[in-house]
Amino acid sequence: MNDSAFLTRALPLLASDEAAAIKLGTDRFRALRTAAVAAYPPMDDMRARAAEIRRHAVSNLGHYVAQFVENLQTVGGVAHIASNAQEACEVIQGLIDPSSLIVKSKSMLTEEIALNEALERQGHRVVETDLGEFILQLAGGTPSHIIAPVIHMNRAQIGGLFAERLQAPYTDDPTVLNDIARGYLREIFLSADVGISGANFGVAATGSIVTVTNEGNGRFITTAPRIHIAVLGIERLVPNFSELAVMLEVLARSATGQPLSVYTNVVTGPRRPGEPDGPEELHVVLVDNGRSSLVGGEFEEVLSCIRCGACLNVCPVYREVGGHGYGSVYSGPIGAVLSPLLFGEAAFGELAYASTLCGACLEVCPVGIDLPRMLVTHRRREAVAGRAPDPAASLARRYSGLALRPSRLGWMWRLARLSTWPLARSGFIRRLPGPGRAWTDHHVLRRPARRSFRRTQGTDSET
Repeated sequence: MNDSAFLTRALPLLASDEAAAIKLGTDRFRALRTAAVAAYPPMDDMRARAAEIRRHAVSNLGHYVAQFVENLQTVGGVAHIASNAQEACEVIQGLIDPSSLIVKSKSMLTEEIALNEALERQGHRVVETDLGEFILQLAGGTPSHIIAPVIHMNRAQIGGLFAERLQAPYTDDPTVLNDIARGYLREIFLSADVGISGANFGVAATGSIVTVTNEGNGRFITTAPRIHIAVLGIERLVPNFSELAVMLEVLARSATGQPLSVYTNVVTGPRRPGEPDGPEELHVVLVDNGRSSLVGGEFEEVLSCIRCGACLNVCPVYREVGGHGYGSVYSGPIGAVLSPLLFGEAAFGELAYASTLCGACLEVCPVGIDLPRMLVTHRRREAVAGRAPDPAASLARRYSGLALRPSRLGWMWRLARLSTWPLARSGFIRRLPGPGRAWTDHHVLRRPARRSFRRTQGTDSET
């Protein structure tokens, strides 16, 4: 584990300003979600229904992709299916004239396929217009959270960045900073040739795309430019508007604690004759990039994710190190499961160990994804491939040797209790010596109980 790429990235972040900002941000998201769920009695029923809808759509992915494509074309849109990231970028590059100015709204999928880099290599100017992504683009940084990409920066840092890059007077007032960004972006919106957006959902029955946001830039992106290109993961389809309504009930409450986000945009085809607004062309790029290979397998369930970020906000590992410790576009528990599947187990399989397996992610997931089960599956694969972290593998071997010999396990329990007596205060151990300090620097241990479970049940005959 000392050679772990995750630890190399994560350890410097533990006591950093970035980690402190992330804790404040995730604390706020957790509190908002808790209040929103408490104020909405049907939430449990809605979560169960949302899980059912997502499992059904994923299990019948081929059917709904075909239906979406057919209905999109019926309303005047153009569908493009890309099997991988390179193909998706090439399709989009082929839709854009060389001199085009491109404006984008937030999209984790375009981060996944590295679209900005591909377009910039072709000579295009690409401007991110969500406030968080705009800040990151100015800073040359990457997102650290699924819904709050700049959660790791504080307002003083952003004020300094605006003063340096936009030649604006320094301020750390969030309202003024927002006004600075708005003023800078307004003319860009109005002169852009192409708008590129993500999509939270696609509605198969109508060929509609749905974006959910708290910023008005999403409507500029989808209406002002002559061409609108939406990039959609093939798994993000719902059958019809009734099912979409259920997804919207759980999405905002889980993500930001709102009953509904400020803007829920439904786009069905390009501008029609007589309509004053909207693009002349609407292209939807449906991206596979490994998703279809998960259908029918032990990780199919992960395709149900609606990218609310709730699992990140409750994860004790994410809250300590933030998204940049994961080295992937997708961080937290969902990233630890998804990244090895999309980007390779050899590079990202170790993220399965960046988890306490506490189960908090399953508890808050609005579609009931069993992330702990899949993290354990990834760990098993890592062990079979011989990539399990050395300390973890060694401890597992030693424990299995003890667990198979009850008498030896009983004696070890007694030894553990006696040896920790000088270290315990009020039943808890706050500092271990030697290598154990790496654990107690960030955790508190309970001292072993006076009587083990086996003794309490009368099954430990030796002790």
